[in-house]
Amino acid sequence: MTTSQDARAGADTAGDTGWGAEQSRVITWHDPMTTQATVASMSGLAYWQAVGEGRFPPPPIAELVRMSLVDVESGRIAFTCTPDGSMYNPLGMVHGGLACTLLDTATGCALHTTLPEGVGYTSIEIKVNYLKAITAASAPLTAVGTVVKAGSRVGFAEASLTDASGALVATATSTLLVFKLPDTAKHSTTNGNH
Repeated sequence: MTTSQDARAGADTAGDTGWGAEQSRVITWHDPMTTQATVASMSGLAYWQAVGEGRFPPPPIAELVRMSLVDVESGRIAFTCTPDGSMYNPLGMVHGGLACTLLDTATGCALHTTLPEGVGYTSIEIKVNYLKAITAASAPLTAVGTVVKAGSRVGFAEASLTDASGALVATATSTLLVFKLPDTAKHSTTNGNH
């Protein structure tokens, strides 16, 4: 048991904890490995357009952090997110990792929209500036990523995160590695992996 579980167990036997009702959230997603080969055969823009049209499920991280695609074009992408209490840190605000995740997603996916089929990307570096605390009342958040330079080996992108009032809550710049994807069809049939 963790320390908080120990404390909860002891408090529960002694009566009311005073912590309020325990809450939960159910998360469902589709296995991304089932569409991996198809996704690799599409340009990044075609893939994100398919997600926006509901022809592909969003990646599991989108379900985990309550993020939805709202706009996509070559070199630019936008997501919204509805944070809730499950994302809070001990100080009563949304953990900064959520903002970083949204900004990393926006920068990476913006670059992805410029890449041809068979080409992938991964973050090398991200720098986040936190400008304003986020709470559930800040919802919805909007993350907009734009490509600064899409190189053949390295890409550069930036993103902004705003709250429901349009106030800027965080910004990021990112450097991303661009690489050829492995032949997923070949890999999915070897060793029984899929």
